[in-house]
Amino acid sequence: MSAQWQEPPVTGPSVRQSRRGPVRRLVVGNRPSSPATVTDLTAALGAATRRGAGPVPVDRVDVEESTAAAARGHVAGTALDPTSTAARMGAAAAAMTALDLPAGITDPVSWNGFGALIPVLSGSPGAGASVVAAALADTLQTAGRCVLLVDAADPARSGLAAAAEVEGPWTSALTPDLSLRFSWRGQALLTRLESTLPVITPGMVPPPPQWLPELDPLHVTVVDIGHDGWRAAANPLAGPGGWLRLGTPAQRPLLVVRPTRPSLRHAEQVLARLEPWVSAGAAVNPYQLVVVGAKRWPAGVVGAAGRRLEPMTETAVFVPHDEEVQVAGVTAELLPDRLLDAVTPLLTRWNLLPDAAGRPRRRLR
Repeated sequence: MSAQWQEPPVTGPSVRQSRRGPVRRLVVGNRPSSPATVTDLTAALGAATRRGAGPVPVDRVDVEESTAAAARGHVAGTALDPTSTAARMGAAAAAMTALDLPAGITDPVSWNGFGALIPVLSGSPGAGASVVAAALADTLQTAGRCVLLVDAADPARSGLAAAAEVEGPWTSALTPDLSLRFSWRGQALLTRLESTLPVITPGMVPPPPQWLPELDPLHVTVVDIGHDGWRAAANPLAGPGGWLRLGTPAQRPLLVVRPTRPSLRHAEQVLARLEPWVSAGAAVNPYQLVVVGAKRWPAGVVGAAGRRLEPMTETAVFVPHDEEVQVAGVTAELLPDRLLDAVTPLLTRWNLLPDAAGRPRRRLR
């Protein structure tokens, strides 16, 4: 069934027409409905998203993002049939949700096969989680470790979008509209999402087992969760939040912030959103706080930390400011040594670096 806007015949001026122009009607299947509004269109596209999902319930966030993307494509002329686009997005989200429906909320996930698992969660917008994820992966690969770097973000909003010099030729199809692409970042394997759909909503992010390649031995998996820590922490049972599920062997999530009071206030709310899931035994709290853009806490900043975050500020790891990275972001080049040096003590403390890591670092191409 197709949908398109149709201009009605001009029958005479009215107060509404003089202020807003002619009222347009939404034509579905070549049959005009009652005069359409933004609310009508939103409701129709939301219903199409749910129809596409079938019996699998999809999160409200996925419905809203699918509706907005389909409507935007229609207005821009890139989606001639917005209801079909919305339905395909609903189907993709439902397919990923159905892959990992847990038998019980508190049933632990098996992280076997991932090696040591380090999910990286952003505590506030623009905190630098992608830089931290890349720094961890680069430090490990220059020490000779076999590393998988997972980019779970929507490609259009990913901080790792330029992290590989070329796109790898290996793909793994998940649905007709969604797949994983494997590329190389130096000698680390980078995995990211690809889609023919306008956006990738949180519900379209495949569950962790789907990201695991046939790579043996895999020493460490570093995950840039993406999708805003606030949303990821809302539901660790599906989507990007699935990397925070309680499991064995235990993962070590990192929470990334900026050295500012607003960033700490944001991070406190991310922890508050995750807290009920942790209390229920379904998720794990961040294991370590990482501060990007400073060598120490600026005066007066730590006081903004709430009761959940404050204990983590005492053992925070600091990743210093780097002008080049601030301007260019994460590129295909390995990050500067000063950033890798900042996370090396953390990885050493976790016994993830071999003894040879103390020798001069090998800059891989």
